[in-house]
Amino acid sequence: MSELGRGACLVTAAGCAGFVDAVAGGGGLIQLPALFLFLSPAEAAGVATVLGTNKLSSICGTGMAVAQYTRRVRLNWASLLPAAVTALAFSFLGARTVSVIQSDVLKPLVFGLLVAVAVYTLVRKDFGDRHAPQFSARRERWLGALVGAGIGFYDGFFGPGTGSFLIFIFIGWFGFDFLAASASAKVINFATNLAAVAYFAASGHILYRFAVPMALGNALGGIAGARLAILKGNRFVRVCFLAVAAVLIVRFGWDVWRR
Repeated sequence: MSELGRGACLVTAAGCAGFVDAVAGGGGLIQLPALFLFLSPAEAAGVATVLGTNKLSSICGTGMAVAQYTRRVRLNWASLLPAAVTALAFSFLGARTVSVIQSDVLKPLVFGLLVAVAVYTLVRKDFGDRHAPQFSARRERWLGALVGAGIGFYDGFFGPGTGSFLIFIFIGWFGFDFLAASASAKVINFATNLAAVAYFAASGHILYRFAVPMALGNALGGIAGARLAILKGNRFVRVCFLAVAAVLIVRFGWDVWRR
């Protein structure tokens, strides 16, 4: 396949990833495999370069999704901004920790957590239907910063399932509905992606000839996904969330079983 053909396939995959990620997270399930498939063998062998290219594309879709959500969904910025700041900082820390500890040891734990999240969401039919914040503004800020630190570290250290865990936390702990939780998760995702992009750009691990057109596709997908989620509401986001969780469970189940 020519480089133009490979680029077109990557842009298409990025658009689909941006759409899915804007609704319920999990865009990396589409975009990362596409990069390994359509990049040349020499380019795909550089894992850091694949991840850097993926992150630059992803942050554009996430940014567009945030822009769409903020116009139509009321977000508590007083709580989200501290969470985003700690997520950005701890994402750097998590990325540095990878060189000391093997991240693969987390796979069985993440698999178990994803199963628990999916089962709980499936059993609780009213989960995420109603927006009823549980904490005072001050306490929500502190808890948001704590969540940002934990999720930021996890995203920098390992990553897969970050969006799903964020949505579940915002619903189950903070009392948000699915739509507000998905919108809030995008803000935190943007911060962790920003940290990753800064790291990969500084170390020269981004293929810009692919990343830039992919970023455009991801951004268009992010806009479409966020608008559809706003239009369809909580039930649509819930179904997409469960679908993403199911795919993640299959993926991690396979990884754990193979070991």
